[in-house]
Amino acid sequence: MSDVLMPQMGESIVEGTITKWMKQVGDPIERDEPLFEISTDKVDSEVPSPVGGVLEKIFVQEGETVEINTLVARIGDGSGSGGDDPAPVPAAEPQPAAKESSAPAAKAPAQASPAAVNGKAAESGERVRSSPLVRRLAKEQDIDLSLVSGTGQGGRVSKRDMEAYLKGRASAPSAAGVSAPASGGSLGTFRPAPATRFGNHSVEPLSTMRKKIAEHMALTMRLAVHVSTIHQIDCSVIAKARAEAKQKFLEQNGTKLTFMPFFLRASAVALKQFPQINAALDADQVVFHKDVNIGMAVAIDGGLIVPVIRAVDEKSILGLQKSVNDLAGRARDKKLKPDEVTQGTFSISNYGSYGSLFATPAINQPQSAILGLGAIQKTPVVVHDAIGIRSICYATLTFDHRIIDGALADQFMTHLKGVIENWTEPVL
Repeated sequence: MSDVLMPQMGESIVEGTITKWMKQVGDPIERDEPLFEISTDKVDSEVPSPVGGVLEKIFVQEGETVEINTLVARIGDGSGSGGDDPAPVPAAEPQPAAKESSAPAAKAPAQASPAAVNGKAAESGERVRSSPLVRRLAKEQDIDLSLVSGTGQGGRVSKRDMEAYLKGRASAPSAAGVSAPASGGSLGTFRPAPATRFGNHSVEPLSTMRKKIAEHMALTMRLAVHVSTIHQIDCSVIAKARAEAKQKFLEQNGTKLTFMPFFLRASAVALKQFPQINAALDADQVVFHKDVNIGMAVAIDGGLIVPVIRAVDEKSILGLQKSVNDLAGRARDKKLKPDEVTQGTFSISNYGSYGSLFATPAINQPQSAILGLGAIQKTPVVVHDAIGIRSICYATLTFDHRIIDGALADQFMTHLKGVIENWTEPVL
């Protein structure tokens, strides 16, 4: 008999949501065969079975969120004796507001008597137990975590507790007797819209991935002041270099040469020249990153994810192409590790691969800018007072106007454009 626990998918991750069971009770399973899929605040991933055998019991259902090291399943020899159900996790010392409640801990009303609920922590100055995600939400919402009831093990404050607290705060009447304004984050993102339900229609819940994308997009639009500038870039030089090298590149390296490595390299050069773009706003301080770690938006089933290519400025075209292929492939196969989608300093979204010419991508928090690439198309343009056919791309830089001004954004784009249009670096 072997217990299967919720794994820790990264140093800062303390909980995960089971999105899909790949096997059902009674199914045989091999060691390292995918057993279930999980979603965290950083990455979606398949979890392999630690042993071979038969799936005897499932303790956590699809859609449920539990802390790491929670028993989620049990694998046995097929005899059907899956053992006893897991004993309840010992609760922390009963909190005053929770003593008379018969509701399950996960649904405890976190907004009820918050000062009394965690009064002990507030009075003693004890640090409230919570995950980095919860502490970030608390900082963004200006919430004292000692006022939030933690329903997790040992009184840990979870994301669900935060959402319950925010709902209670938004619905509580203010001193003037009017409802408090709606907060951002999950509460504002998923506000009911009953006027949408009319005529012949069907309804289905958002997937866990789409919920997380919605929350992230709502957060970035609420936090950053989005402004976009669009530049026309003549890609004829890199198009020629790629055309001349692509067959030999494929034969030597076993992979196709795309345009992405050229733009990754040009972005790195421009970021080194204009470090203000390679920065992030933390409260009222600007963090200037010396590393050039560029996130690359990858479309996957049901959503998208942004794996990060580290030290882009130190990689060759071949090294960049290998990184692009490796990360994109593992993103689609749900094989990314949590630390491969973190610590990006800038991002690129290549919507041109789907035929789009113009777009204004949303900034990937906590970064301050994102480059969008439209399709590269042969276009008639004026060249030295004559009409010529050139390979043209419209590139968009969306930036956070709180710390980046339009003049700086355009200088960055002009520098990037110059690298592409005057490309000299060998491809092979």
